[in-house]
Amino acid sequence: MSKNLSAIIAHCALILAVIIVIGILGSIASASQSTGAEKFTGEIERGATIRVLENDTAIKQGYFSELIDAFNSEYKEYNIKVVDANMDQYTDLENDGPYGYGPDVLYQANDRIMRYPSGRHVLPLPVEEFDCYDQISEKGWQAYKQTVGGQEYTFGVPVNVQGPLLYYRKDLLPENWEQEWDDDKNGVPDMIEYWTDMYRYSKQVKENSSGTKYGYMRSFLEPYFSVGYLYSYGGYSFGNNNTNPSDIGHSAGNAELGGRIIRQLASVMDERCIDDSVTTGAYAAIASGEFFATITTPDVYTMFVDEMKAAGYSDEYIAQNLVTTYIPKLPVSGNLEDESQGFIESNMMGGVQGYAVSSYTKYPNASLAFVKFAASYNMIKRRNELLGIVPARKDVADEVGGLSEVINNNLENGNITVMPSIKENAQMWTPLQTLFQDLAKDAFRNGSEVKYDTLESIKDALKKVDQQIYDGIFTLQ
Repeated sequence: MSKNLSAIIAHCALILAVIIVIGILGSIASASQSTGAEKFTGEIERGATIRVLENDTAIKQGYFSELIDAFNSEYKEYNIKVVDANMDQYTDLENDGPYGYGPDVLYQANDRIMRYPSGRHVLPLPVEEFDCYDQISEKGWQAYKQTVGGQEYTFGVPVNVQGPLLYYRKDLLPENWEQEWDDDKNGVPDMIEYWTDMYRYSKQVKENSSGTKYGYMRSFLEPYFSVGYLYSYGGYSFGNNNTNPSDIGHSAGNAELGGRIIRQLASVMDERCIDDSVTTGAYAAIASGEFFATITTPDVYTMFVDEMKAAGYSDEYIAQNLVTTYIPKLPVSGNLEDESQGFIESNMMGGVQGYAVSSYTKYPNASLAFVKFAASYNMIKRRNELLGIVPARKDVADEVGGLSEVINNNLENGNITVMPSIKENAQMWTPLQTLFQDLAKDAFRNGSEVKYDTLESIKDALKKVDQQIYDGIFTLQ
């Protein structure tokens, strides 16, 4: 009898313990989901030191120091001090944050910030409180939205819309371009409007200079600048607007035509397009006239300016001859030697850079105050002036006009596809990079070494890339 009673008591105790544990875990989960709302009380922590991880270009060009000084002055009554986190701009908050090594506030592209919500490494933000809330498009906000625990939150504040631009030297155009390179007589050089003409002109420059000068040059090492060729012909990264990681489609539609474009463009370059030397050397090469054109993002415009100044050009000369414009149109045929079927707009990968607040910060309210200040009208306008960024704020974009309006319109019209805001996108970069490098290298192979001389071979390679990405997400974890 006593043994049975003891067993019953032990069994009841075990059940009670399980119920308590489940209750505790449920409370923890519930607290985690509402932790952003609970932490943002509106009471700014006095005496806080906020470590901010910023973009390297913003630091180098002096914008970040201006931002820090302006904020510290504005909030001096709280004795808050914002400092440079002084760490690599691609720091891993997931691994560094729990041990106190991560920043309080981080400025990164949406694909990097949005790796963190599922692990609760960044805080959901009360973005409706921001003065920029109604000035940023839904597509801009969407880049920072994610559903956690059955509820949708916003984890970042858009600052800068990224989309590749064509940079070129107007003074390096052929003297007779208006007669020979403006077939439609619209006052715009054909090689700036159409990839077929850029390809033809680049081939001419390379041949005429015996390979000492080039028309268009760009490394294929970074998939961000090349995956758009696949998108333009029906490919995509993930299904359901880049939210479904089980549906991978870089080989979808006629994406192999985009692969052929990459191979053809590489043929008018040299083998530097396979590695990173073109990217790191592009600023000086544009300044020296070795390259006529390249593609990169708007926020590095000042890097080209600095190199041209170092080469002896005046500010006025640079303003007149260093030109940025949107990406040329692609041939419907997917063949740079065949424009008989007309042209389509290029659909390039873009991104939305912005600020997020670490879940590990000791000063959430001071950190939020900094993000609000950094996303304000005056600071975004100043960021544009110093760095040439494309503001996510419509009021600033409308005021500065030009390419800021163009890129925001391209985002709205679907000609820019924003990088996936899911953590699984980390698995796609390496397979794409490997294939794009191999496609580019194929332009320099001979005879039996050639691998991608048919559309079928490119299609098969893209299918393998999709499978590698799928395996990386679902099989190899």
